[in-house]
Amino acid sequence: MKYSNLVERLQGKRTSAWEIHRVAQQALADGEDVIVLSVGDPDFGTPEPIVERAVEALRGGDTHYSAVSGREPLRAAIAEEHARTTGCDVSAANVILTAGAQNGVFAASLCLCEAGDEVIVPEPMYLTYEACVRAAGATLVPVPVDPVRAFHLDCDALEAAVTPRTKAIFFATPCNPTGVVMPRADLERIAQLACKHDLWVLSDEVYADLTFEREHVSIAALPGMPERTVTLGSLSKSHAMAGWRVGWAVGPATLIEHMGRLALAMLYGLPGFIQQAALTALQNKAPIVAEMREIYRRRRDVVFERLHRVPGLRCLLPEAGMFMMVDVSGTGLDTYDFTWRLFRAQGVSLLDASAFGETADGFVRLGFVVDEARLIDACERIAGFVEALRVG
Repeated sequence: MKYSNLVERLQGKRTSAWEIHRVAQQALADGEDVIVLSVGDPDFGTPEPIVERAVEALRGGDTHYSAVSGREPLRAAIAEEHARTTGCDVSAANVILTAGAQNGVFAASLCLCEAGDEVIVPEPMYLTYEACVRAAGATLVPVPVDPVRAFHLDCDALEAAVTPRTKAIFFATPCNPTGVVMPRADLERIAQLACKHDLWVLSDEVYADLTFEREHVSIAALPGMPERTVTLGSLSKSHAMAGWRVGWAVGPATLIEHMGRLALAMLYGLPGFIQQAALTALQNKAPIVAEMREIYRRRRDVVFERLHRVPGLRCLLPEAGMFMMVDVSGTGLDTYDFTWRLFRAQGVSLLDASAFGETADGFVRLGFVVDEARLIDACERIAGFVEALRVG
């Protein structure tokens, strides 16, 4: 039987990078002594008030079809939060709920791009961006970000990548996998390019609430940008709700209408009880986010303190999020061999960061997704593995 060539466009190295995580999860399920640091799904549960609201809604019978784009109270709450952080005058009509932020990237790609278009994306990039862009028939144009500059954007290189076929610029700030938070000056350069060349901008801000030292700035807050920006958000990371699949897109009302037609065909609305829980999450955002941020800051510091002095490793201190990039090229192994040999020898699963782009070749991504005691254990196992390589 013959399949659509869309199937080929959706697969590749980026989307097949999760194999080590799948194997690690199976080993964990089988009772093996493994520490899984290869995905951004933390060990702690969703805060109790959110869970209780969902349970109450379920028991109350909120199990029927829901509004395709999302219920008005939740969309209005998201719009209010977006307006507070950006100064943009938006309403519920500018918001659509998605099944996580990556569903938003996919839907936005289909609505903004078509065959022949080019989409510029700083690299390293999140794994599924390429598949989303290629699904629309467009071409992804990666712009390498120099690891010597701690993976911060080279705005001149970004500008040089613009051609008459460029339709959009996609990026994440804070970035997964690097933990980089784009400074205002870089966002201003992107905004100037977007306005000059009439480009769309997709800003993935899933980790916006988990910044440490550097302030998060949304590009939608800059002059000329609200009408050409799609801002993606989620509760997955800030509220430990990865499995609830609650995300959203904020953008011009016409674009949101187009995305709504896709949602009608693909999703047909998030479950009502989940939307009630999401509204509770937003209503209790300040204390929940403050606690999450502090947990990740402590875990980051624990890992950095224990690994940055290990000969053969070079750790980049992330500015946000739940991941650290570690340069393992000094061990003499490539990242594929390093991750698999570490897992087989010590039972610690990390992600080969070269899957996020050639710029990240030589790096692995480590997630702060287990408690501090387990993180310390993982660091000791990693250090022991590297030491064994050195003396072996």
